[in-house]
Amino acid sequence: MAGHHTHAHDHGGHSHGGHDHGGHGHGHAHAPAAFDRAFAIGIALNIVFVGVEAGFGFVAHSVALLADAGHNLSDVLGLAIAWGGATLARRAATKRFTYGLKGSTILAALLNALFLLVALGAIILEAAQRLAAPAPVAGATVSIVAAVGIVVNLATALLFARGRKHDINIRGAFLHMAADAAVSAGVVIVGGIILFTGMTWLDPAVSIVIALLIIWHTWGLLRESVEMSLAAVPRAIDYDAVGAALQALPGVTRIHDLHIWPMSTTETVLTTHLLMPAGHPGDGFLMETQAMLRARFGIGHATVQVETSECAVDC
Repeated sequence: MAGHHTHAHDHGGHSHGGHDHGGHGHGHAHAPAAFDRAFAIGIALNIVFVGVEAGFGFVAHSVALLADAGHNLSDVLGLAIAWGGATLARRAATKRFTYGLKGSTILAALLNALFLLVALGAIILEAAQRLAAPAPVAGATVSIVAAVGIVVNLATALLFARGRKHDINIRGAFLHMAADAAVSAGVVIVGGIILFTGMTWLDPAVSIVIALLIIWHTWGLLRESVEMSLAAVPRAIDYDAVGAALQALPGVTRIHDLHIWPMSTTETVLTTHLLMPAGHPGDGFLMETQAMLRARFGIGHATVQVETSECAVDC
């Protein structure tokens, strides 16, 4: 990827560009890899749980348990999508995909947000039907299995908790598991109340409330992943602050064509033109500018074009 910087500094720039990207890529290649174990453990835990839950559902003739097993199977799919995105993002760049497949993390986050909304829609639909025609709730068994579900889902969610702030693909996986833990917790608490009071309508009512709360949380994930798909400036970066920082560089009279967009859910690209009438300041200036953008804004892939006359801009 060294060539990414070539027009920014024509001579001797290649070695720097290669080193620069190697160093940057290196730091990020291991960040998602750190979650490989989390994905593997999460998927294994959930597959075992789905098997056990479906088994109990068949034996106890419980539609609720079978439905929940189906829902937990959707978690496995959600984790697989996020893992697939993180894995594809580590593929090397090619002549066709010059950034590699880093954007697959954005696609995975988008898919997971959509997928989670569909799953929650299904829960609300099912609950609404049960409100209209309340079904008997098998209290004890359902509560016990759901309690195990809380442990499995919470344990899996915690595996991704530390990554959710910086990577919306990891946040998608985290939300999926946390959402399920919340639904299971609702089932357990309500199961207990129903055993004592016989208010069966509480079960679907609570499901709807929890699902609506989760939809509210998922909305942010959907909005942010759609923005990233459309190459919007990442929310963590202030476009005006970046512009001001570039404008303040010594010798720069004005900047134009500033573009900032996400290459993946964790890496950002910038291109800009700097007008420097005093002449090209040399490679050192370009390296310092790239270092400043990385340190202050976390932008690791910057390409800067220096122009020495107003004419280059206007004519």
